[in-house]
Amino acid sequence: MEKEKVSILIVEDDMIIAANLSIQLTSLGYEVTGILPRGEEAVKHVRENAPQILLMDINLKGAISGIETAKAIQKSNDIPIIYLTANSDDVTFEKAKETHPKAFITKPFNKLSLQRTIALVVESIKDDKEPGQNIQDIEVLEDRIFVRHNGRMEKLLLEDILYIEADRNYCTLITANVKYMLTCTLKVLEEKLPKHKFVRVHRSYIINISRLDILADGHLEIGRKVIPIGKSYKGMLLSRLRTV
Repeated sequence: MEKEKVSILIVEDDMIIAANLSIQLTSLGYEVTGILPRGEEAVKHVRENAPQILLMDINLKGAISGIETAKAIQKSNDIPIIYLTANSDDVTFEKAKETHPKAFITKPFNKLSLQRTIALVVESIKDDKEPGQNIQDIEVLEDRIFVRHNGRMEKLLLEDILYIEADRNYCTLITANVKYMLTCTLKVLEEKLPKHKFVRVHRSYIINISRLDILADGHLEIGRKVIPIGKSYKGMLLSRLRTV
C-alpha cells in the first residue's frame, strides 16, 4: 500500500523562492497543497484543505504578515508552522514565538536543511498526534463535546456539529463556521458520540441526523456539502431516521 504523503502549504510572496520550495518538497515526497503569496488567501485555503504543515514566510508583503496569518489560522486550525525568514532580529523572533512554531528555516536555505527540518517536524507530529492515543483530547457529555484546540479544551454543542469527516488517520469535525482537526480515528469518535444523534453513513463520514437537508439514493446533503452513502451503511441510516 502506498504511504500517505504529508501535505504542506507554502505561503511565500517571492514566487521564485516559492516555486523552488515546491519543486524540492515534491522531489522529497511531500504533497504541496498550494503556493500562496498572501496571508488572507492562506487562511481561506487552510479552512478548505487542512494541510498538515504550514511553510510560512514570516514577512509577507500583503495586508497581514506571516505571524498575523498564523494567529488567524490558529483560531480554527491547529497546524504545525515552520517559518521561513531572512530577518533574525529579536523582536520578530519573540513575536513569532507567540504562535509556537515547530521550526525556523533561514533564507537562503539549501535542500539538505529543508529536508532535515521537515523530517524532524513530521516526526514530532507523529509523536504528538499518534492516532487513537490522544482520546483524552475529546470529552463527550450529554449535549456537548469538549475538544482540545490551541492548547485548551473548548466547548462545542453537539447540535452545532454538521458532520465529521475522516482525514487520513485523523478526523475533521465540521460546524457552520469552524473546522476542528481531532487526533483520533473516526471509529473511536463514533463509539463516543450518542448514537441517537450521530450515524456513520460512509467509511469516511459521520453525520448529525438532525442537520440532514436532503436524502437521495446514493448520497445526502448537509448545507451545501454532498456526502456519499456507503452501501453497507444505508440500512442503519434509514433505521435511525425512522426513530428520529
